[in-house]
Amino acid sequence: MPCQPDHEQGYIPGFHVRTDLALEATEVINETIPGVQLQEEQKGDIKISRVKISTPLAAQRLGKAMGNYVTLEVPGLRQKNTPLQEEVSQALAQEIQAMINFQDNQTALVLGLGNREVTPDALGPLVAEGLFVTRHVLQYKPEILGDGFRPVCALAPGVLGVTGIETGEILQGVVEKVRPDFIIAVDALAAQRLDRLHTTIQLSDTGISPGSGVGNRRMGINKETIGVPVFALGVPTVVDAVTITGDSIDLLLDSFKQQYARSPFSDMFQGMDMVTKRRFISNALHPYYGNLMVTPKEIDTYINDVSRLIAGALNAALHPKINPEDAGKYLH
Repeated sequence: MPCQPDHEQGYIPGFHVRTDLALEATEVINETIPGVQLQEEQKGDIKISRVKISTPLAAQRLGKAMGNYVTLEVPGLRQKNTPLQEEVSQALAQEIQAMINFQDNQTALVLGLGNREVTPDALGPLVAEGLFVTRHVLQYKPEILGDGFRPVCALAPGVLGVTGIETGEILQGVVEKVRPDFIIAVDALAAQRLDRLHTTIQLSDTGISPGSGVGNRRMGINKETIGVPVFALGVPTVVDAVTITGDSIDLLLDSFKQQYARSPFSDMFQGMDMVTKRRFISNALHPYYGNLMVTPKEIDTYINDVSRLIAGALNAALHPKINPEDAGKYLH
């Protein structure tokens, strides 16, 4: 029996692969699925992929909610490249504006999900700290700002293990009092490929399930549970240990084949299909490491850089007076 059931959040049914990225789900399945549309374009160093899931059957097949997913892939984000960060922040601001289609004077609530004290999970709270919040100013002293600013508020509610309260429950109370027109939830995600850590940004209109990236079951945050549209913005910061183990074994066996004679073990392992291979590795690792997730040692730098990038993009996207071309100015 596999250690991880397919119905866990973040898993692609039938494949024992954990990922929060809709683009990766289409890559893993690697077949044409009715109700799934994929478009790709290249803008300089940024590859933009748009996945639309339009039928319940397609959503079930991919393990993702029906809706639209926009993915920005930028391998250069692993390096300290300020001009590139500014370019990505500008592109992200434009994608946010296109997906949300803002109306005048709508109130935005940005939800910074995650645990500020755990670096791979600190993306949401750090983004919330970098936002230009204006709701209180526009409510009490609007003349200070003048025209061109939307009411924006932010909340970093912490995690269930610290507060003892489901994030969805906290949010329901806040929404009742604040009455935002929409919510943007920012959270750290899990990826299936190592090269996507900190180089990929996903934007969707489907809401979010806090903790899904590490296999936790939490109350979903979406229009059905909260009552207002919920957009999700995230960056992969962790990879399942099963993924790393499988990739490492493949590389090791390839190296052995170049230097030594083939062995029955290498033939057996490399002949396995992906599902069988992942089940084999998962069963072997589970008694010792459980649901182990892995993150790079440079996580502190990556999180600081990408949180500023996203905060700058949100500031530019949310406030009409701030041109998206100026998003990079808000990275510092």
